[in-house]
Amino acid sequence: MRKVRDVLRLRHHNGLSHREIARVVGLVHSTVRDYLQRAKRAGLAWPLPEDLDETRLERLLFPLPASSHETRPEPDWPTIHREMRRKGMSLMLLWQEYKAAHPDGYQYSRFCDRYRHWRGRIDLVMRQEHRPGEKLFVDYAGQSIDVIDASTGEARPAQIFVAVLGASSYTYAEATYTQALPDWIASHGRAFQFFGGVPEIVVPDNLKAGVTQAHRYEPDLNPTYQDFAMHYGVAVVPARVRKPRDKAKVEAGVQLVERWILAALRHRRFFSLEELNEAIGVLLDRLNRRPFQKLEGSRQSLFASLERPRLRPLPERPYVYAEWKKARVHVDYHVEVEGHYYSVPHAFARQEIDIRVSTLTVECFHRGGRIASHRRSAHRGRHTTVKEHMPASHRHWADWTPERIIDWAAKTGPATAELAGKIIASRAHPQQGYRTCLGILRLGEAHGAERLEQAARRALAIGATSYKSVASILQHGLETKPLTPAEEPPPIRHDNIRGAAYYTYHHPERNYEC
Repeated sequence: MRKVRDVLRLRHHNGLSHREIARVVGLVHSTVRDYLQRAKRAGLAWPLPEDLDETRLERLLFPLPASSHETRPEPDWPTIHREMRRKGMSLMLLWQEYKAAHPDGYQYSRFCDRYRHWRGRIDLVMRQEHRPGEKLFVDYAGQSIDVIDASTGEARPAQIFVAVLGASSYTYAEATYTQALPDWIASHGRAFQFFGGVPEIVVPDNLKAGVTQAHRYEPDLNPTYQDFAMHYGVAVVPARVRKPRDKAKVEAGVQLVERWILAALRHRRFFSLEELNEAIGVLLDRLNRRPFQKLEGSRQSLFASLERPRLRPLPERPYVYAEWKKARVHVDYHVEVEGHYYSVPHAFARQEIDIRVSTLTVECFHRGGRIASHRRSAHRGRHTTVKEHMPASHRHWADWTPERIIDWAAKTGPATAELAGKIIASRAHPQQGYRTCLGILRLGEAHGAERLEQAARRALAIGATSYKSVASILQHGLETKPLTPAEEPPPIRHDNIRGAAYYTYHHPERNYEC
């Protein structure tokens, strides 16, 4: 407006032409002529009234164009935006309700245009449309909080897990020591408990704990994560790699957690995860109750009215954490899990199977079907065998025990009993030594108990623990001959040598352990 005043002064006070005024003021002469014509139409001359400020001068020279239509009642856009999140809702239905209340209101096309214009003014995160109860976005915050060991003073960083519901932006956060699979799964379960229900879809980032191999179309989920999803009946749809808009909701949630929770706790010291999570819970409740800046209500009120009723109920039992591994069944129809051997039906020998290991059980699966289940054992190097898993030829020995074999051998003599114990101890599984012991005892029928006892004594002296060795001693009459210097073994004395009493047998469960 300063140049308008200069134009009027130079024209009416100094009498300059349009082109001269244009050179002095720095405008084109057509603009000078336009200013003078507008001033004439507004009835202005020089000098201007003293009480005429810049705003009034602009309004006189450049009046707003007259409206082509009457003012119409404005819809309640925040309410309409909230209603649009409901499943099956449409702008047509909302417009019809608006017109019923305001017959002189906007027509449908204008109604839609003004809604899109209003929606474009609110935050990007709020502009995304999610059906209530449909998606839960999960991720870890980039920041961590130290937890101090009170005994050593060592600080250990705690990771911050964040979960955000799509429609209401209702947020959950907690601290765990790691981002590893057990903490990842446990945090999901506690988030579901916090929300009091289960969404249809969980959208994680491509964290290694959840996604073993990222892929644009078919990412590979960790088997335990997939097992967890099946238990709760949710679908896991990882965000695409390098596509931040796929997880914009949780990115905004993480930012809010960092801003309103982690920043507020930066000066506090924590000495346990429980203490830290208690502090996070207080600030989390405050965050969820914080009013929206451009919408009515808060995350808490929107969750209670819109999203909580649409979540599916929690299962009767929480998920029991279990890890999965692949293993090939040994030729003796056992699989090894953490040093212990568990039986499967003998038909699966040499085949690759899936094993689910929980705190209490070990389950074996082949092509999705469970073929065996055992109580988990902590005894390394031992076997858990179910009689029904054995082939028919092996079941003959199922009722035998190491004690029974050794007791039978003791009827021949102490050396024979000791040899039987050593033979059983030298085998990976006691049943593998039964046949050898019975074969040796049967030699007594042909050669006599006395000769068998002498042969057993010689076999012990030379460290022979096979049927063929004892049979050869008897065949060549070596049981009565003195040992040669090469055959004479050095005496062995050691407290850790196992005897026959080492073996145990639990008949009621039909499980054999050694």
